[in-house]
Amino acid sequence: MKANYDNLLKLLIDKKMTKTDLRKQAKISSSTLAKIGKQEMVSQDVLNKICSVLECKVDDIVALEKDENEEFEVTIDPNKPKVVSLFSGAGGMDIGFINSGFQIIWANDFFQEAVSSYRKNIGKHIVYGDITKIASSDIPDDPDVIIGGFPCQGFSVANTRRNMEDQRNFLYKEMLRVISDKKPKFFVAENVKGLLSMGKGKVFEMIKSDFENLTDSNGNKIGYTVEARILNAAEYGVPQARERVIIIGNRLGVKNPFPEPTHYIEKNENTSEELLPAITTEQAIGFLSEKKISKNLVFLSKKEIEEHVRDTKLTDKNGLFSILNFNDSDSVQFGNHIASENVSDKFWGRKYEVNQHELCDYLRFWRDKAGWSTKRIDEHFGYSHTAGHWFRKDNKSGSIPKPEDWWELKKILGFDDKYDEAVTTMVEKEIKFEQSLRITNWDRPSDTITATSPEIHVNKKRRLSVRECAILQTFPLDYEFTGSLNKMYTQIGNAVPVKLATKIAEEIYKVIQKEK
Repeated sequence: MKANYDNLLKLLIDKKMTKTDLRKQAKISSSTLAKIGKQEMVSQDVLNKICSVLECKVDDIVALEKDENEEFEVTIDPNKPKVVSLFSGAGGMDIGFINSGFQIIWANDFFQEAVSSYRKNIGKHIVYGDITKIASSDIPDDPDVIIGGFPCQGFSVANTRRNMEDQRNFLYKEMLRVISDKKPKFFVAENVKGLLSMGKGKVFEMIKSDFENLTDSNGNKIGYTVEARILNAAEYGVPQARERVIIIGNRLGVKNPFPEPTHYIEKNENTSEELLPAITTEQAIGFLSEKKISKNLVFLSKKEIEEHVRDTKLTDKNGLFSILNFNDSDSVQFGNHIASENVSDKFWGRKYEVNQHELCDYLRFWRDKAGWSTKRIDEHFGYSHTAGHWFRKDNKSGSIPKPEDWWELKKILGFDDKYDEAVTTMVEKEIKFEQSLRITNWDRPSDTITATSPEIHVNKKRRLSVRECAILQTFPLDYEFTGSLNKMYTQIGNAVPVKLATKIAEEIYKVIQKEK
């Protein structure tokens, strides 16, 4: 799909506004405006900002058109179960299902760089566009499985607005729509574990009920059995302690097949002797520590790998080799070994300690006194959800406004001078690496790879490279990510670990084959 912004340009003329006016009022970057000028897709957040300024709907400013150059017809293999993939991203879940004997017949995402990576590595069957604008009739019929990691920002325990007002929370309803229309045998959804605790469990119960009560076009209940579990990727051979909610539903009347753990993180008296110790960060990526950061291909000899296995006392040798796709060849090669080298021993921080609990109470008082809502404050600053952080006090996702935001906040809320000096006085401080969670864990599975800048490498000279992050997410070694460095990191951080997806898919494949 491609974008057409002709209606936006007409609307600007009608309102006697220039593109520069729009950029300033909507608080979008020049590069984003340039994308619009080139008829390229931009994020939903950008479109929402523009609509807020112009007082219009998204459909009033952009139209999606088929790009004839991207037309692609999938050749269906009648011997393989079919999968429709929603919110595909770079395709971590998709690769797992392909590895397990499935075929992806259609995929979709709205993240341009992720779609480019998907097309380059997996296939051209992915459609670039907003799922809310794609009719069910444009999606192939009769898939055996529908998979999708619907956006999780609104559900995350790190988000200040963990409530159903966040419009991103309702994107799961697009998954409901497609499942209702296509009636697959199984569906698999992935999300952050905070989904289960949101609203003291009531939000998930609502989502579960929505899946269970899906009806067909005639109003007949389809009859999905739905179950959710928190799976830790490290317990399935992934060198990363990544906990995610996996929701599986089926209409076959069978028990939902969740995979059994193959690895343990910490051994105790109840640990089965059949389980292997989890793969540590060092075991997974330690052989890259001294490899020079390079945009070109990097080579590792079989001897280097074997020495690394021996030196790190790796128990699950075959598990690592499967991640690296290492076989009988004399060497392995890989790209994307690039990283941010912006690592400093110092940073700018507040001179004075600020009690965030007290500050949040203070700001809420003045917000209410001034008659402003959090949403209105966000709109004033041009943020999506940032303002909500300023009014929380659980210290888990709250934050203190930056000095420039503080002074603007003071203008609109009219609060006194009580915290001015404490909040706005900044000094240069030294980073104490040994006390920081910013350093990669080396002797245990990695912490969760996020969509933002990855943790600092243990050598303290750089951050984890794109390839190192990809290995920790168990992407194939030959998977080539596209886009800027930050966009690559985002693609990887948003993905489902390939090896975990493979384990899930294998169990579903067994059931489908048995039911034939």
